[in-house]
Amino acid sequence: MASTGPETFAPVLAALTTMQSNVDRSQKSQAHEYLEKFQKSPEAWTTTHSILSSSPATAEAKLFAATTLKGKITYDLDQLPRQSLPALRSSLLTLLSTFKDGPRPIRTQLCVCLANLAIQMTEWKNVLQLVGSTLGNSAGDCVLEFLRVLPEEVTEGRKINLTEEELINRTKELLEDNAAQVLRLLVQYSQSSVTAASNPHLLECISSWLREIPAADVVNSPLFDAIVNALSVDASFEAAVECMCTIYRDTRDVDESIEVIQIIYPRIISLRPKIAEAAQSGDMETFKGITRLFAEAGEAWIVLIARLPAEFRGLVEAVLECCARDQDRDAISLTFLFWFEFKQMVVLDKYAQARNQYSDVFAKLVDIMVKHLEFPTPESGDEKDLFDGDREQEEKFREFRHQMGDVLKDCCAVITVTECLGKAFHLIQGWISKWGSQVTANKVPHWQELEAPLFSMRAMGRMVSPEESIVMPQVIPLIVQIPDHEKLRFQAIMALGRYTQWTAQHPDFLQPQLNFVIAGFNHEANEVVRAAALAFRFFGTDCRSLLRDNVTQLHGFYDAVLDKLPSPSQEEITEGVACVVSAQPLDKIYPMFKLYCDPIIRRLMSRANEAKTGQDESGRYAVAGKEPESQGLSLPRLIDGAIDYLQLLTIFIQNIQPYVAPTEPNPAVKYCQEILPVMSAIAENFTNSTAILERVCRCWRYMVLSYRTAILPLLPTLAQQLASGFENSRQGCFLWATDSVLREFAVGAEFVDPATSQAIYNFFEQQALAFLRIMNDLPPEDLPDVIEDFFRLLIDALIYYHQQLIPAPVCSHIFSSSISALTLQQDAPLIATLHFLRDFLSYGTDHPNSSSFEDDLSNSPARNPPHIQQAVKQLVTSQGETLVQRIMTGMMFHFPRDCFSDASGVLLALFEILPQQVALWVKGTLGMLPAGTIKSGEGDRLINAIAQKIQAGEMRKIRVLLQDFTNSYRRRNVAPRDGLGRLEATRFRFNG
Repeated sequence: MASTGPETFAPVLAALTTMQSNVDRSQKSQAHEYLEKFQKSPEAWTTTHSILSSSPATAEAKLFAATTLKGKITYDLDQLPRQSLPALRSSLLTLLSTFKDGPRPIRTQLCVCLANLAIQMTEWKNVLQLVGSTLGNSAGDCVLEFLRVLPEEVTEGRKINLTEEELINRTKELLEDNAAQVLRLLVQYSQSSVTAASNPHLLECISSWLREIPAADVVNSPLFDAIVNALSVDASFEAAVECMCTIYRDTRDVDESIEVIQIIYPRIISLRPKIAEAAQSGDMETFKGITRLFAEAGEAWIVLIARLPAEFRGLVEAVLECCARDQDRDAISLTFLFWFEFKQMVVLDKYAQARNQYSDVFAKLVDIMVKHLEFPTPESGDEKDLFDGDREQEEKFREFRHQMGDVLKDCCAVITVTECLGKAFHLIQGWISKWGSQVTANKVPHWQELEAPLFSMRAMGRMVSPEESIVMPQVIPLIVQIPDHEKLRFQAIMALGRYTQWTAQHPDFLQPQLNFVIAGFNHEANEVVRAAALAFRFFGTDCRSLLRDNVTQLHGFYDAVLDKLPSPSQEEITEGVACVVSAQPLDKIYPMFKLYCDPIIRRLMSRANEAKTGQDESGRYAVAGKEPESQGLSLPRLIDGAIDYLQLLTIFIQNIQPYVAPTEPNPAVKYCQEILPVMSAIAENFTNSTAILERVCRCWRYMVLSYRTAILPLLPTLAQQLASGFENSRQGCFLWATDSVLREFAVGAEFVDPATSQAIYNFFEQQALAFLRIMNDLPPEDLPDVIEDFFRLLIDALIYYHQQLIPAPVCSHIFSSSISALTLQQDAPLIATLHFLRDFLSYGTDHPNSSSFEDDLSNSPARNPPHIQQAVKQLVTSQGETLVQRIMTGMMFHFPRDCFSDASGVLLALFEILPQQVALWVKGTLGMLPAGTIKSGEGDRLINAIAQKIQAGEMRKIRVLLQDFTNSYRRRNVAPRDGLGRLEATRFRFNG
């Protein structure tokens, strides 16, 4: 293609320089916007060629030009006349000749350009021959890179503007028909010289073409020797490992590939000495590559390993050796999937023989994993900095510990929990006998050797049956005597927390453990205190019946430690005591509920009063232009405290759910009735505090969810508070709480009379009207959270009250507000709105998105009454055109990617209701797009294709057509800065 002078691309270079410079954000934003528009402009074709052909242009500028050219060929090829494509091909080949020796990033982008052109230029039949002859023998790496990217780009062909049929045919022409020729070319190249045989580009090319060339053909060719030999060459080692692993993946069907595996297996096993060599030399990259070779071979051939344990034991032992020699724990994670797959196989009854033969391997694996669990000994000797300041290594170690814990669980499944626990128990015993006598108040020698088996016990806890009676009765007494070292105490408490289900079946062991855990609340290390709170939660949850008689004593402990704990630990200990309260006899539920929660209510009221006073003072000082004087806790701290106490009340309500006959009063509801005025007062006094209101509403919501229809005595007051709270605060959390009331007292719900259900619907409609007034006052972008909560509420309203809602006058305004909400750009409110629209439009068909069934015994979905269908169709007829405009505009300009599926689902639902009319609306929307943004004839092709699908009754295929069109349009265009003209949204208005 023709190039232009430097003056034409000077603005592009200037914008690139701005992006890479230390300038202010606004300048970078302007440069980014300019470059984005440039990339989508027709002028980019010649400008990119000019930059790539310009000697003064920097490598960064040329890489940008090559990347832009790739995007143009992929998405904008129709900007060029068809007859100009041969010239484009020639210019790309010329550029590739220029960059055949690098820089590699630019060469790679140009190869991708040529590959994408080859896919779309369907008249180009001799792709490989022309590329090879043009670039010549001197451009071997360049040809190999083109061959590598071609299969990758073809298999990503959905981004190419070809029909499915064209893409299938082109894939066959470029890949399937050329596979044999490519194999011959690669063999010839590999035999041309020793250097060529170990060229990483050759190996990468083989890996890429294994999509088309069967692994058997490669293994039975001279290429396989080249791959194996390349594993001994440093420069090609990584590429050779990748190539070999790609071959493995093609042999996963072991019965079909057994002959190929028999060729590969001895060559792989012969590499086992490299494990020790790499470990001893400290070459971790090679060690990781060797580990991957063996681990992925095991994953691919796992069936054979289980079926033929004697023949494939060497491979399993090689993976085990990799684990044992990985002192730095850099490669061990590569084996985790293998051990999981291996466990999954050998636990099957049909492979019992293999399980027996490999039991010693899993026993050794337990020893290796527990050893790897040990914390390092710091070179500096500073016990407080075990990783010598390397925080990344510390985080990596902590993550790996939990993954290694999963491997220990796999071992438990194979060689029994008792044997695995026994190993940990013997290590603990061994440490006590060896080092226990040397423990002092200030020093615990070699504590790492004790902490690791404690962690392993914690990790294996989930696998231990409550009936285990061999190891657990011996190990629990040892754990509660662990020395007072921060990490040992932490791990011991965490381990005990994992065995609370076992303790529930063995009450004799409860008291020593509970004493040990409660003592942890007084430890000086915060980490131990947090562990104690978490463990207490599990004791309260699983041992509630055993602790039932201690509920009064536990209250004294709870009240004493509560305010000393951080918020997460407060919640954990609260859940524990709440579970104990829930285990009380029915006549004690109310007094115990009151005993535990009244002090929390008093703390809450104190913090709320102080915070309210602080708010008032802040307001007065703000009016006076002064700062308030600091007295006691700061206002944010006071509000946080109130929030924490509200959360604790909610936890009690979540967990104290006594069974009460429907005709009897619920004692928990009795207490909720007492605290409801306090909650209401807080909501009324903190209308500007979103955090407090959300906690209050969460508490109210769980009152409904926990006590269901028993909450009926509180319902009038609760509904009044939710309505007034939403109107005064305009916070979506009130709608969230309303949703729970709506669902619990829906039409047809058990123990709910029709009058109550109707009253709840009236309450819902009151909330809807309040929302519509808010939408009238404020634009959607100021209300994203409220919009999300409202339309999630509406989804449930449609399920339970569609008979009342859809014919109601308010429904038309709700539908209008949903269309207005589609101007938002945030995922969550958009998805909620789109889900509502899909559900609402489904009521225009015979079978809406509902789980209701006919009253007969046929279990068939309930048919939608005709008057409901007609009401939906009337709304679509009156407002559907605007809805189509908003949906298509969103898909073409501003919807997040995660919204595309639901947005196209709304269009599909519209076509299923009024296909001919919606097709006209789509056509009208296309006509309103900004001038020059739609290709000549593109709109007509879309409308004709839609008409064909309507005629054939293939409505679902219309969805694909619209998705492809909007995706293509969005890639080529950005939203105009001066607006969308006739497609610009109008403000929602409501006068009710």
